[in-house]
Amino acid sequence: MSVPQEAKPRTTAVVLAGGTGQRVGLSIPKQLLKIAGKAVIEHTLTIFEHAEDIDDVIVLMAPGFVPDVEKIVAKAGLTKITKIIEGGSTRNETTERAITALGEGLAEGEDRNVLFHDAVRPLLSQRVIKDCVEALDRYQAVDVAIPSADTIIVTRTHGEDGEFITDVPDRSRLRRGQTPQAFKLSTIRKAYEIAAGDPNFQATDDCSVVLRYLPDVPIHVVAGDEYNMKVTQPVDVFITDKLFQLASTAAPQQADEAAYRELLSGKTLVVFGGSYGIGADIATLAESYGAKVYALGRSTTGTHVENPEHVDDALSKAYAETGRVDYVINTAGVLRIGKLAETDNTTIQEALNVNYLAPVQIARASYKYLAETQGQLLLYTSSSYTRGRAEYSLYSSTKAAMVNLTQALADEWAGEGIRVNCVNPERTATPMRTKAFGKEPEGSLLSSEAVARTSLDVLLSAMTGHVIDVRQQDPTREAAGSSGFEQALASVLDRQEDV
Repeated sequence: MSVPQEAKPRTTAVVLAGGTGQRVGLSIPKQLLKIAGKAVIEHTLTIFEHAEDIDDVIVLMAPGFVPDVEKIVAKAGLTKITKIIEGGSTRNETTERAITALGEGLAEGEDRNVLFHDAVRPLLSQRVIKDCVEALDRYQAVDVAIPSADTIIVTRTHGEDGEFITDVPDRSRLRRGQTPQAFKLSTIRKAYEIAAGDPNFQATDDCSVVLRYLPDVPIHVVAGDEYNMKVTQPVDVFITDKLFQLASTAAPQQADEAAYRELLSGKTLVVFGGSYGIGADIATLAESYGAKVYALGRSTTGTHVENPEHVDDALSKAYAETGRVDYVINTAGVLRIGKLAETDNTTIQEALNVNYLAPVQIARASYKYLAETQGQLLLYTSSSYTRGRAEYSLYSSTKAAMVNLTQALADEWAGEGIRVNCVNPERTATPMRTKAFGKEPEGSLLSSEAVARTSLDVLLSAMTGHVIDVRQQDPTREAAGSSGFEQALASVLDRQEDV
């Protein structure tokens, strides 16, 4: 006779967004500041939206700004957010309001898991969320922390003489607390009920409330992440934006071949740079799934991407014949190697025209068509965009520009529902690369077919404003279960050798 399994408790993420932007010098709450094309709070809410272990989300927003979050949630199509309510004047008061909201509708004796997370920590990994939820199977309270890389000193102020060190704690036992902090709802509620009877009650986080008022409840510590940083100071805005720029994003794959056919059948793709390599493979693949594809290239259709008239003619022809343009892809590019001081003006102008001005013109010309279909513009960068290298100044700098163009247009065109993304393949076996570097060792390069498949996945996704790395799989990273930002760091290091 089988024993019925106990039902898994519901898990709610509470996003605490009651702070203001005073420390970053803003007139609006810092959680509404835009980083990488989206409000900080949208990045944070999207993380929980995609978390398999989270059932629903409650937002506690700074007073007066609830409508702003409601608009963000509606526009982003976030379905897990069930309540958006005003926070209190202090962190403790905000948590108390969340506890009250969490208790509404619960049957007597029913409990649930709750994760309290700072809205201004938009780099939280799925691994940390999962570890917190799993820890609640054994413990009633869970904190997230990382070792301190800095020596911590204790000081005392002596009047006008300033501060003096009074103690230097053992760094090996010191940790820097992060969020989320996770609890059984019954536990955190009880801690706050007891705290309410203390006239001197004041705390900056919720685990300290449990530690002080429920000292017999052990608080388990889950390993956090260095990049799960809190946007508090002006420099944090800059660092966070750069981390988003460098982070690799995985494109969601379709379930099966039938899904590709269903999503691409009847759609129109215009592929610039479609004569060979990645562009040609995208065209072939999309056509096999029923899309109408216009593959354009210098050597096949006489289309020069640096000529605005050629671009306009190609797009208008596709629209006239099919009545729509759903996706515009530009894989065209030139790679010229050499010292800048020794490069002639003609070569410089060619690199600027093809690698930079052409994508700009393609974007401008595509706008009206993509706005009509709420389609997508897909651009391509190079693995050298994070760091320019000697003799690649023109190529690397124009490819870095593609990342900034992608993020800017994703933000600029969001109101029209146009998505803009950028694919970043590592060294790929294409005719352009072979012409520049000759024949390279077997297996050292990505296949253009693999990049084309990922490109289709990006086109069919809801992503926008992302840089999508396409790399040969590293089994050790896969086995270690690395997060996206850990993989991003590894990718940045790898790129030092890539072009």
